[in-house]
Amino acid sequence: MAEKFERHRQPWKTDEVQKLHQLAKKDMSLKAIAKALTRSEESVKDRAKSDGLTIAKLR
Repeated sequence: MAEKFERHRQPWKTDEVQKLHQLAKKDMSLKAIAKALTRSEESVKDRAKSDGLTIAKLR
């Protein structure tokens, strides 16, 4: 069963965006980044794409 995210459709905070950039640079997987940020994989993927980031699992 998929994890339930209580933060559904919450805006990204500056510190979350910075952490996303750091984790993406470390070549972490999409799943690991989503768990670290307590966000859905889809949310992380969309934000990474809008910021021009490449995530390991998306390559």
